[in-house]
Amino acid sequence: MTFSSWGRRGGRAARTAAAAALAGGMLLTSACSGSENIATDQTDSRRPDGALPAPAVPDGGAPGEGAAKGEADKARESAPPADYLSTFALDVDTASYGYARRTLKEGRLPQAHEVRPEEFVNSFRQDYERPEGNGFSVTVDGARPQAPEGEVHGDGGGEDWSLVRVGLSTAAPARTKRPPAALTFVIDISGSMSEPGRLDLVKKSLGTLTDQLRDDDSIAVVTFSDEAETRLPMTRLDGNRDRIHDIVDDLEPTDSTNVEAGVTTGYEEAVEGRRKGATNRVVLLSDALANTGRTEADAILDRIDDARREHGITLFGVGVGSDYGDALMERLADKGDGHTTYVSDEEEARKVFVDQLPAHVELRARDAKAQVAFDPQTVKQFRLIGYENRAVADEDFRDDRVDGGEVGPGHTVTALYAVRLREGASGHVATATVRWLDPATRAPHERSGSVEAGAIDGALWDTASKRLQVTAVAAYFADELRDGSVPGSPGLAELRDRARALADSTEDTAVRDLADAIGRAVRLTG
Repeated sequence: MTFSSWGRRGGRAARTAAAAALAGGMLLTSACSGSENIATDQTDSRRPDGALPAPAVPDGGAPGEGAAKGEADKARESAPPADYLSTFALDVDTASYGYARRTLKEGRLPQAHEVRPEEFVNSFRQDYERPEGNGFSVTVDGARPQAPEGEVHGDGGGEDWSLVRVGLSTAAPARTKRPPAALTFVIDISGSMSEPGRLDLVKKSLGTLTDQLRDDDSIAVVTFSDEAETRLPMTRLDGNRDRIHDIVDDLEPTDSTNVEAGVTTGYEEAVEGRRKGATNRVVLLSDALANTGRTEADAILDRIDDARREHGITLFGVGVGSDYGDALMERLADKGDGHTTYVSDEEEARKVFVDQLPAHVELRARDAKAQVAFDPQTVKQFRLIGYENRAVADEDFRDDRVDGGEVGPGHTVTALYAVRLREGASGHVATATVRWLDPATRAPHERSGSVEAGAIDGALWDTASKRLQVTAVAAYFADELRDGSVPGSPGLAELRDRARALADSTEDTAVRDLADAIGRAVRLTG
């Protein structure tokens, strides 16, 4: 059997480890070898109203508008074997990496189940070309990690493996005036939030944000401990900033943590105060240590499902605290059509609330999913690094009833694969496709791109772009904190040294922080 069980990784779940992101109808050149990656627009025949019809549907998919039976039959005939498909919902979360850094600073290694490699990778700036308009651009490149001779990591060592990076990017926030925002802040004021760096950090952040938002933006404030309370219904900032500051300044920690009550009441307020033409979002600020009410994410989300689906109100989770319910927050955000981040100090909080949130309150894509089809003639094995919690069944890729991920302006999403080619293989390696719905019209769109064997054959640490090297360091670091099974990892000590060199060459403080985090892990593992 040429395709190993490591590549399958549990049947459908393994196949769903996938990648993505493709885009903008343009010709892209690989940074590693100069070979071409062609990004094609799969929905370029417009209806009279200007909307793009859905593409052809593969076997098992739900037909999209405009998909003809003949096109679907053709797609099924050309589809690769199921084991060579990888499908997942896009993810721009970064909380896992932020919390891991906090844990390492406190002299502890993060728990393996708290480490999500995709969130490590997506914490860093990328070098992808951005599209000129709506939709996604695509970059597909790669390189060989070339593990030291005689040193074996994972299944089969690193010498005959390559890393393939599939990345998508949306256009930066428009300089023209964005739509107004209607933000409902759901704030945890339970006893556990009294620890320094929790409620005090939240209050400072909201106070700063209140001064940064525009007069035509609106906010509501809901607090929760053992019960939930609306402190401020949806209110425009114009003429009300002092009132909002007073409400935020008066917040004090009280009793237990009933996340269910907070999220339910928050969504009720968001629906009640929903503004047509505005970006409506619930922002949950909590350590997510639920101990009262229903404490499971699925039970909580059942209460707000109608608001989420019918009104399109997304959930943005901001985690705080040294003890943090990472799994609950991630689940809430994933199923609430949003994303999560984690803040541990004022600098990080300012970045989230001042630099990011005001510019990114609008969406560029809803229910975005990616599917990568590997060529069985050239690929012997593959593995997506991370994205286990974002798996989507292959046949659901074009079923727009199945939830995907939400992506805003200026975001990048990266999926990194370990790929083992067949001996002497050349030519086509993989085709990646991203599918999403227009946030306003719900019209489906797709972009696709391909990569050839020559584009992934360069030496990772010698000829690859600096940003691809940073991506590899972040992914290998996450994997070492879990199980160290990805081929080609040089080990923590060398990852630390490479991160330090990359920090110097890129002059990127985020990469310097990565080097510091790896250095702490080296000391703790001794």
